[in-house]
Amino acid sequence: MITTKRNYIFDFDSTLTRVEALDVLAEITLEGNPKKHEIIQEIIDITNLGIDGEISFTESLERRIKLLNANQSDLANLIASLKKQVSASIESNKEFFRDFADDIYVISCGFKEFIDPIVKEYNIPSERVFANTFEFANDGKIIGFDANNPLSQHNGKIKCLKDMNLEGEIQVIGDGYSDYVTRKAGVADKFFAYTENVSRLKTTENADHIAPNLDEFLYVNKLPRNISYPKNRIKILLLENVHPDAFKKLTSDGFSVETVSKSLSEDELIEKIKDVHVLGIRSKTNVTKKVVEAAEKLMVVSAFCIGTKQIDLEACKENGVVVFNAPYSNTRSVVELAIGEIIMLMRSVFQRSTEIHNGQWNKTADGSREVRGKKLGIVGYGNIGKQLSILAEGLGMDVYYYDVEDTLGLGNATKVSKLEDLLALSDVVTLHIDDNAANKNFIGEKEISQMKDGAHLVNLSRGFVVDIPALVAALKSGKLAGAAVDVYPEEPAKNGEFFTELQGLPNVILTPHVGGSTEEAQRDIADFVPSKIMAYINSGNTVDAVNFPNIRLPRQVKSHRFLHIHKNVPGIMAKINKILAKYDLNISGQYLSTDPKVGYVIVDLDKEYNTEVLEKLRKVEGTIKFRVLY
Repeated sequence: MITTKRNYIFDFDSTLTRVEALDVLAEITLEGNPKKHEIIQEIIDITNLGIDGEISFTESLERRIKLLNANQSDLANLIASLKKQVSASIESNKEFFRDFADDIYVISCGFKEFIDPIVKEYNIPSERVFANTFEFANDGKIIGFDANNPLSQHNGKIKCLKDMNLEGEIQVIGDGYSDYVTRKAGVADKFFAYTENVSRLKTTENADHIAPNLDEFLYVNKLPRNISYPKNRIKILLLENVHPDAFKKLTSDGFSVETVSKSLSEDELIEKIKDVHVLGIRSKTNVTKKVVEAAEKLMVVSAFCIGTKQIDLEACKENGVVVFNAPYSNTRSVVELAIGEIIMLMRSVFQRSTEIHNGQWNKTADGSREVRGKKLGIVGYGNIGKQLSILAEGLGMDVYYYDVEDTLGLGNATKVSKLEDLLALSDVVTLHIDDNAANKNFIGEKEISQMKDGAHLVNLSRGFVVDIPALVAALKSGKLAGAAVDVYPEEPAKNGEFFTELQGLPNVILTPHVGGSTEEAQRDIADFVPSKIMAYINSGNTVDAVNFPNIRLPRQVKSHRFLHIHKNVPGIMAKINKILAKYDLNISGQYLSTDPKVGYVIVDLDKEYNTEVLEKLRKVEGTIKFRVLY
């Protein structure tokens, strides 16, 4: 509860608005001028020199107005433009400006002529706006400014604040050096460097607090705000060189994101993850139970790939950590590589290419066959298997598939009920099975012996599903005519030296786990996975979660949302509902989804309620995690 009287002093340019108003005015007044861009850049440079204290503000103002060549009639267009460029977090927290109107002032080295109309809509009257004023010629041309106004002079904000003689604590919120010096001079008690629109080192390094948005300022001051928790306080760690679009998407939504180009060991990850809310990985980082239990703030683990074997899904579930992956985004990339490798194996392309590289010309049709009319056996008829089925059929192949699930074939694909039957009839066998531990050595010596003599094997699924020594023996004996392998039982954590028994064998295509590694796939994954992260953090949606009850929530409208994750034990919902009833809450919606281990209940309710209910819900026996969203 606030007991000391507080005064909140806001800068205007690049704080209340996203822009510097005189720069926008220059865009308007210089329209059609052949030197427009050079003049605007000069104005921006002069603005920054003044903001950083490199030249006096008076000089900065004089030089800019001279370059502007503006008229009073241009101000209407400027005001219309500025109204559309209010800072996002300022606009979303209009209630703060309404409820604390008596404590809010604007002190700006800009001009009242365009500031007053903007801040009036935020309950800041003209008498609470301290700024410069233009001087106009008879024809309306802007020819200068009131030189007697202290805000047109060096350190004018210091004098202005002194003259105001405000009672109580004074907090200054701004982006420039001229805002900071009020704190340095002792006329302000606290200075918040406002970085939502621009971050200036000279300002941030001297600030009491850095506010990436108004939400952070309100949170630090324990003031009412439009959002339950500032997004900049939610830390996201992305490992293994995740596509930069993911960083861009998550930071654009306001989160604090750190990227690391490599995978981390268990000990490194435990040290790094202590304050992390969201972890993003690919296939090399192992998220063990020990890692999960060390990450007290962890809410989400996201795999920027298909597989989740590297994540202890049960440990995540037991600790209320939701796991997402990208089951569809790189499907096309894997399928295209499979098609390409099938063709190259059937035509012995790699053998002929190697011979040419070694200076040998060997034009022959031996061992070179068309894929048209050949039998393709697909093991695992999921997203990848089905799409491969369609493309292979388009090439004229006869497609057969085997899957443990009862799956309907697409096109003319034929289902085979036994694996050995599929192996016996296929000219090419391609593997697209999941990372279930039971699939280890799924294709071993016995299965290879059941394959056609001279058949080809393609593995773009998981490294451990093929018994490599058995495959090597089959290739050396001539049982198999060729193989394409993209995944291995053990893969290095980073690029460098690598060894496999398959190296040096003829008609064997070896690639370093790049089946899903195309620019398009990585870009799609960098769009899909962050969307899932944002949907869960921002609204509680768990659609497509790998380890968690899936629930699609309606849009939250002018309400608070309670999200309660708990052990799925008898009686816990009765306890939760008893607390909700006791506090006579006006509930607009309640949603529940469970699995054998955890329950996930979401309650939407009116914003007015006794906050004691929050602690009661946190203390319900069996609670794993609880949070409030608004």
